[in-house]
Amino acid sequence: MGKPTGFMEYTRRDRRYAPAGDRVVHYDEFVIPLTAPELSQQGARCMDCGIPFCHQGCPVNNIIPDWNDLVYRGDWQAAIEVLHSTNNFPEFTGRICPAPCEASCTLNIDDSPVTIKTIECAIVDRAWDEGWIKPQVPERRTGKRVAVVGSGPAGLACAQQLARAGHQVAIYEKADRIGGLLRYGIPDFKLNKKLIDRRMAQMRTEGVEFHTNAHVGVDVPVSALRAEYDALVLAGGAEQPRDLPVPGRELEGIHFAMDFLRRNSQRVQGSYVPDDEFISAQGKHVLVIGGGDTGSDCIGTSNRHGAASVTQVEILDRPPEKENKALTWPNWPNRMRTSSSQEEGCTRMWNFATKGFVGDDQGRVKAVKYCLVRWEKDAEGRWRMEEAPGSEGELKADLVLLAMGFVHPVREGMLEQLEQEAGLKLDGRGNVQGTTEGPEAYKTTVDGVFSAGDMRRGQSLVVWAIREGRQCARAVDEWLMGRSDLPR
Repeated sequence: MGKPTGFMEYTRRDRRYAPAGDRVVHYDEFVIPLTAPELSQQGARCMDCGIPFCHQGCPVNNIIPDWNDLVYRGDWQAAIEVLHSTNNFPEFTGRICPAPCEASCTLNIDDSPVTIKTIECAIVDRAWDEGWIKPQVPERRTGKRVAVVGSGPAGLACAQQLARAGHQVAIYEKADRIGGLLRYGIPDFKLNKKLIDRRMAQMRTEGVEFHTNAHVGVDVPVSALRAEYDALVLAGGAEQPRDLPVPGRELEGIHFAMDFLRRNSQRVQGSYVPDDEFISAQGKHVLVIGGGDTGSDCIGTSNRHGAASVTQVEILDRPPEKENKALTWPNWPNRMRTSSSQEEGCTRMWNFATKGFVGDDQGRVKAVKYCLVRWEKDAEGRWRMEEAPGSEGELKADLVLLAMGFVHPVREGMLEQLEQEAGLKLDGRGNVQGTTEGPEAYKTTVDGVFSAGDMRRGQSLVVWAIREGRQCARAVDEWLMGRSDLPR
């Protein structure tokens, strides 16, 4: 794959970012792509490693060595065909996936993996520019009707696969636009929303119907969908945020991160958001609680608002600067990472535990009380947290954003109705429970009802959602038709 000696001849090169001072004044994407000759060289670095561990690292099992080789040889049209064979939306993953494939690359043993994510993004972007991506309209229709609840990556992937199999598919989305958290949860500077609109146009031609402002379980009874459609797919995500029940939580100025990001994205994309509903970080001392991607998105958005300062805190230890390859490779390592938003300006703190919030006379938050913690293993090998004596402190904050992840799907509404009316079961974590493991796991305990994505497996990555949607589509197709030609 690639050039046999390419990994010895060419060094790793990746996309660059526009200067931070230039990009924080707008919400456009700011990645500077590689040129075609540079991409060819990077594809040449894909070595004939015998066992392509990148397949294991990639949740959709992208055939990475094949399209690396095709890019090296300049056959871009064949490359997009190979890429689309496993991934419906590589323009999404090519921008926002953390690239576990690169962590699994054999060349990552010495910290110089192939720039897989960059090549993936370049393939699909060029394919759109060249007009190679066309709707795949099925030759025949089955007469079967499927409703998909949720238009995030799992719902979109599932719907597209089912439409291409010949079924009549309708997506129901509670928001005013299609895309789920792709649309409003991920900032526009990381993912231009025209990419979603472009895929929607393709899917409409393939036969997918889109219903917005249709909150299943609230505006639309679940029973109505079950009566109208032959199968129902639950792909509504895991949107119940993890809260922080400490003294002062009720103070004004403390918000869940997704409320902050969603309203900002709505304004950026031209929707009307009243001033009393918009959460602004302008001139404020922002505290982001949570060290993951959502917290990073809050940092980038706060800097674009013109925050006075941004501090991001994490309860866990600071990760090591470099992992021990002998212990971690080819698995995803825990190591220090700095996002593009963090590069734009923020203070980062670790071992930070919030004790409570302090308010002013108007009931607004003005500071956070905290202590430092340390983590140690007990006799059974389990991690235990304890406060460091004398480490208490107070940090100024007049806007607090809770970005501590999501615990499970929202139960009220759709899931509650299905529990009461049809006996739907949830697992111990509050996710929709499957009947078995493996390919059958997408069937719920209600006949004809399936589940995929974060609603089934819990909070995860976009690339996992795409995998789930594709595999769920096969399970639905097989259930409807007795067999399926869709990939597993």
